[in-house]
Amino acid sequence: MAGIDEVAKAAGVSTATVSRALSGRGHVSPRTRERVLAVAAALGYVVSASASSLASGRARNIGVLVPHVDRWFFSTVLGGIADELARAGFDLTLYSVSDDPDQRLRVFETFLRRQRVDGVIAVSIALGRAETERLVGLGLPLVAVGGAQEGMTSLAVDDVAVGRAAAEHLLALGHRDIAHIGARPENDRDFRIPSQRRRGIEDAMTDAGASLSPARFAPADFTIDGGHRAAGRLLSGTPSTAIIAASDEMAIGAVLAARELGRRVPEDVSVIGVDGHEMGAFFRLTTIDQFPSGQGRRAASVMLALLDGVGPPTPAPLPFSLVVRATTAPPPR
Repeated sequence: MAGIDEVAKAAGVSTATVSRALSGRGHVSPRTRERVLAVAAALGYVVSASASSLASGRARNIGVLVPHVDRWFFSTVLGGIADELARAGFDLTLYSVSDDPDQRLRVFETFLRRQRVDGVIAVSIALGRAETERLVGLGLPLVAVGGAQEGMTSLAVDDVAVGRAAAEHLLALGHRDIAHIGARPENDRDFRIPSQRRRGIEDAMTDAGASLSPARFAPADFTIDGGHRAAGRLLSGTPSTAIIAASDEMAIGAVLAARELGRRVPEDVSVIGVDGHEMGAFFRLTTIDQFPSGQGRRAASVMLALLDGVGPPTPAPLPFSLVVRATTAPPPR
């Protein structure tokens, strides 16, 4: 395998320039960077992680805390983080943080204190005071995605506004008898995002002279199956002309349940979800897209900026957008 000296000689630059070009750190002209990358690829040169760490004082590795690794939203955010870090030459170490107190203690007391990471990104996890103090005590850049977290640079979507946007879309179509599939108590932790979305729905309906009655609310677990069962209960009870689901997967379950009950979507009942799930396009689902992959890329870019000594960004909600497809329409006459 070629060494850095060979790459520098073949590219006609110094070894320091090769190091800057391959790491993405420091000033190198675009033309020089392209030449170095092409020569390195032709010679099969790969940067040594251990050598890079010794030279820079960094592990070139970011710790990422997630509550679930098998849920679409979290895996999509994680993918955005990984893509952005990879472009900058960083690895990531994934830490699954469950509700188990012993497991959480191991993460914060042992794993993160091994000093193998340059910073920590927490995805939709509300940390306790002791956990936050342990993280801050590491002296590393910290970024939280999903809600405001003390001691960390925080990035979040305004979930009250998300719920309001979903409701206002249906209200503008003429719906007033609107049902909602929200979260079970055990799924409404960590910044209480589902409750915030419900609050936005209720605020919009109140402003329009309507209300979300308890009979038109059903809790579920953010899965297609959970949404299917919740929608079945709603559609068999107090009549509703539309359903707002707190996630796209539950909305897809609602569409399937409506069809099984002989209810046409959207002619008999409209359905809207939240997320921007990739399956939404297949089901032609109207949704509030919160760009989860973009959330991950944003979190990683903020982390890289903090590592470069750039101050935290001016606080601003992460973007979301209404995507109107074929599951919403005016209510039946």
